[in-house]
Amino acid sequence: MAIKTKPKKSTSSTKSVKNKFSKDTYVKWYKDMLLIRKFEEKTGQLYIQQKFGGFCHLYIGQEAIVVGTASACESGDKHMTAYRDHAHPIALGTDPRVLMAELYGRKTGCSKGKGGSMHFFDKSKNFMGGHGIVGAQIAMGAGVGFAEQYMGTKNVAFVSMGDGAVRQGALHETFNMAMMWKLPVIFIIENNNYAMGTSVQRTTNVTDLSKIGTSYDMPSKVVNGMRPEDVHNAIEEATKRARNEGGPTLLDIRTYRYKGHSMSDPQKYRTKDEVSDWIEQDPILHVLNIIKENKWLKEKEIEEINSWVKNEVAESVKFAEESPYPDPKELYEDVYIQKDYPYIKEY
Repeated sequence: MAIKTKPKKSTSSTKSVKNKFSKDTYVKWYKDMLLIRKFEEKTGQLYIQQKFGGFCHLYIGQEAIVVGTASACESGDKHMTAYRDHAHPIALGTDPRVLMAELYGRKTGCSKGKGGSMHFFDKSKNFMGGHGIVGAQIAMGAGVGFAEQYMGTKNVAFVSMGDGAVRQGALHETFNMAMMWKLPVIFIIENNNYAMGTSVQRTTNVTDLSKIGTSYDMPSKVVNGMRPEDVHNAIEEATKRARNEGGPTLLDIRTYRYKGHSMSDPQKYRTKDEVSDWIEQDPILHVLNIIKENKWLKEKEIEEINSWVKNEVAESVKFAEESPYPDPKELYEDVYIQKDYPYIKEY
């Protein structure tokens, strides 16, 4: 089935965007997106080599969403997503070494080797985790926003979800509560057109997912998720509203994943031409072209970034493979915040 939610090709010139976004911003976007892309490509290779197991969902193609969000948010803001969660902590500054170690199930991982691919977590970067239960993070993210409001901060909670997760009933309860209490939450639909292998057109009568928020009078808009500039602008507008007690925003960010839903996905529900058509909009090439057109970096400097990224990924694998596994007794730790919780027994 043909996909009708693809953003139109950008017709804006380099001049129209360079006035707002600086050289440093574009270079950081390029560096971070390339690191995410290469980290995910290596993750896919390692998974096929059976270096680790479990479910594994790659973010390749969607990188503009997380870097555009990261550049528009503030350090105290909280972030939460579903199980396609490798890219978010990288964009927020988490060391990729501890992320790769988590994939390997090692003690040095960001979740002490007990979370795996779907449960990354980094308190130091305010990344409140990947969540394996579809849609569970929606209500939890509203709770984080409520906590920030209750404590009187100006922090905002970002809650990312896929286009399939919006079918969960808890979303509607959460949206109603968030609007009633004007919670500082930005709900981000990472709309990659497919809920696993089922297209948006086959799951809903209303294919414009931004309209879900209208019945609650929630400010909502569609965003081109293949361009970090568009994501940044939308996030900036939404966070300004949230910090000024204007309540939540719903963003239907249109993107595309170049790989399958998970590593076991044969992708028979879409054509190679469809994938190729979206790859033409690749956000990394878009940003690199703007850097080159403005002559912000020499070819040697670009190669230095590429080499740095390659080395970071290689060092992450080395760190993971040399790290120890957690002791079996740690299975009983980090379950409850109360260390002597009475119902945990070792048999």
